[in-house]
Amino acid sequence: MKHERKIRGIMAVRANASGDPKQVLAEMTNAFSQFKQDHKAEVRELQTGLDEVNQTLSALRIGGGGPASGGASERDRTEVNSALRKLIRDGDDAPLASLHTGINAGMSTDSNPDGGFTVVPYLSPVMTERLHAISPMRQLARTEVIATDVFEEIADTSLSGAEWVTEREARGDTASPTLHKLSVPVHEISAMPKVTQKLLDDSTFDLATWLTGNISQSFARKEGNAFINGDGINKPRGILSYDVSDDDDDTRDWGTLQTIASGEAADIDEDSLISLIYAIKPEYRAGASWIMNRKTAATVRKLKDGQGRFLWAESLAAGEPPRLLGFPVALDEEMPDIGAGERPIAFGDFASGYIIVDRIGLRLLRDPYTDKPNVRFYTTKRVGGALYNSEAIKLLRVGT
Repeated sequence: MKHERKIRGIMAVRANASGDPKQVLAEMTNAFSQFKQDHKAEVRELQTGLDEVNQTLSALRIGGGGPASGGASERDRTEVNSALRKLIRDGDDAPLASLHTGINAGMSTDSNPDGGFTVVPYLSPVMTERLHAISPMRQLARTEVIATDVFEEIADTSLSGAEWVTEREARGDTASPTLHKLSVPVHEISAMPKVTQKLLDDSTFDLATWLTGNISQSFARKEGNAFINGDGINKPRGILSYDVSDDDDDTRDWGTLQTIASGEAADIDEDSLISLIYAIKPEYRAGASWIMNRKTAATVRKLKDGQGRFLWAESLAAGEPPRLLGFPVALDEEMPDIGAGERPIAFGDFASGYIIVDRIGLRLLRDPYTDKPNVRFYTTKRVGGALYNSEAIKLLRVGT
């Protein structure tokens, strides 16, 4: 090896020197200095090679092969943004295809064979983050990502039976647990913003930010409404669409939500909020939250206990939600206003009670032909939602 030859060269100085100690020391010093110079050059070569490997790995992570958090480096985002700009401005999908895994210009199995759909899974984490800031249900509910059209899960809704027996008493059959299969289909949601070709030609326009921002706003409004009010027909099924009953968990049918009366014909009594909290089993109460719209919040904000203390407590830290009777409050404008017979407040552990299912990937179709001089961007994704544990969520019913 090269290093071994250098070391042997240093040792040879001693053997070949004339015997003068000063000359031996000088020659050994020179040889060692030369060895250090060569060693530094080799280290620089090795570092350059490692940098090239890291760049290759970074490119491979663009397609979603990196950590589950979905975070990307600034270089990754720049490359994807540049490729997306090329697609949006010129209709050229080659840069996206060249980004290797995950991002490719191909046809999905259910796309129009001549439609030119481009699958851009890299955009999905970005849009999900934006929807989190808009739809409280996306913050609170359980979320699953699938690659098929239906999410299925088995739910155990009862315990096996048991009985006390004596030592020699015959053992009879006991009740078997009840199993249900939860099936949550995904439904397609679409948006088609447009922009003029002249604006696309402006290189200073951040196309990727505009695209995700514009579409996420449209998707968020539709999704947010469906998670609360959706009937399950071509859209997610919302929590207010399920059957309700005043019966408690021990007597109510599975899949039916329990309601607690507000105590007033057309208003809310503070005692009903306490009853709503303790209608939830302790295992769900630890992760529970309130959901209501801002008009309802304005009414509840004024409620006081018997000692004149407000039930509502504003957050003491930036970014933290306000609390009602110790539990965080999320404002969702899709919840109804207070009115006779309405259910304006939901309380519970939504991560244990409601599931949102996202079909992986986002489809983008660039259409420069049908609305000249505008270019349309037909974008679709698929999402589903359903109640999967009816004991974890309770509703306040306005009435006595």
